[in-house]
Amino acid sequence: MENIFSKDSDIELVDIENSIKSSYLDYSMSVIIGRALPDARDGLKPVHRRILYAMQNDEAKSRTDFVKSARI
Repeated sequence: MENIFSKDSDIELVDIENSIKSSYLDYSMSVIIGRALPDARDGLKPVHRRILYAMQNDEAKSRTDFVKSARI
């Protein structure tokens, strides 16, 4: 069996602690920018935009009768 740590190998040795820190920081910044901060265009977070879009598709308007969420 070939030694996987030979100099001809394509495997790169990395420090796992620094790799995990870097990956977690990248992921957390992605979540903050993508989900937690409101968009500058309309001030809505993605979750609120999805709710309003679903309400528009279901024709839920302020002048329509109240419908329990279990029926939707």
